[in-house]
Amino acid sequence: MTLSLPQHYREILVGLGEDPEREGLLDTPKRAAKAMQYLCHGYEQTLEEIVNGALFASESDEMVIVKDIELYSLCEHHLLPFIGKAHVAYIPTGKVLGLSKIARIVDMYARRLQIQENLTRQIADAIQGVTMAAGVAVVIEAQHMCMMMRGVEKQNSTMNTSVMLGAFRESTTTRMEFLQLIGRSK
Repeated sequence: MTLSLPQHYREILVGLGEDPEREGLLDTPKRAAKAMQYLCHGYEQTLEEIVNGALFASESDEMVIVKDIELYSLCEHHLLPFIGKAHVAYIPTGKVLGLSKIARIVDMYARRLQIQENLTRQIADAIQGVTMAAGVAVVIEAQHMCMMMRGVEKQNSTMNTSVMLGAFRESTTTRMEFLQLIGRSK
């Protein structure tokens, strides 16, 4: 017989030496299971559902940037949170993506068990695939609780990752413009 998610959380409590029958923990397995399902709801979403046809004809061929998109994810190695922000840019080629869709794409991939390197790549590839842009750039800066709360316990460390596609990879000028606009280049 397979245990349900709340039953697994109950077993974790027992494994930690806790009494799952004590008053404060009676509903913890259900609450923890519900929280984990919410934190990982990106698995229930698809790129097609997120975009929902929100591509609009445009003659713009200048860089579009959405910066400081908050993100919350779970490290796939320790199931601990990492929290940060994403900066996303693309250069349109006839179509622009609805503004909120960029943040929703970030959320969809962040709400899965992740490593930051893969998250950055997934967002870039998704934006590229949807927009067919001349270039896509994604930079993520995040703090990882698996490094802050355990292990080396470095409270002020931040991890930065980037993926540059198309014009952002091929043109130093385009890449530098993006980095300057998000405040990451001096």
